[in-house]
Amino acid sequence: MSVFDVRNAALLSLALSMTAGAATALAQEGTGAHPRLSPARDVTVVYSVQPEKMPQPVQAIVQFKAEGDKLRIDSPDHAGSTILDRPAQRVTLIMHKQRVYTSFAPKHGLRNPFMLDMSMQYAPDGTATVAGLVCNKWTITTTHGKAAACVTEDGVILSEEGVDADGLHGKLEAQKVTYGPVADTQFQPPADYQQITAQMPIPHGAGPQSSAAPR
Repeated sequence: MSVFDVRNAALLSLALSMTAGAATALAQEGTGAHPRLSPARDVTVVYSVQPEKMPQPVQAIVQFKAEGDKLRIDSPDHAGSTILDRPAQRVTLIMHKQRVYTSFAPKHGLRNPFMLDMSMQYAPDGTATVAGLVCNKWTITTTHGKAAACVTEDGVILSEEGVDADGLHGKLEAQKVTYGPVADTQFQPPADYQQITAQMPIPHGAGPQSSAAPR
């Protein structure tokens, strides 16, 4: 697997976790204390993220639409992008150098590798400051162990580390947070890019042929 493949897989993992987390928060309204995990307004966050089995953290630039319905993840070199549409339950992978993209519905839905799950219990644990912003700390308990998260009042996840409901480990931390409108076009593949399908050959050097690719 190439460096690009590894980075793309890691960024997709982050995307899936963010989307699942947003769904969790919405599902748990009225069931007791819990953090809000869908941003209340458009925001761009630069994260350091390290999913399980990744030897080193990688950087991801994540753009959220308000309420967390859509998000976009870019690698720092902008070679590839991942777009998630939570209402449509679809993932779009874009390879900019080759000017191609593919879109698919994950077989088991937009699941998370290490973040929050509907089966988890939440307990407030004070406050902290991450990337210059104050956030509320939460201790999260699952059947597999514990995790810790720090989330702003308006729903921006600033840090997350521990075990998810599937027993997977991982961590992330925000390095920079910028509030401001994110254009709808950021959540669509460029009109002049070619769509590829599972039956079509991927152009030479197109990149992600890892477990992150559709099956």
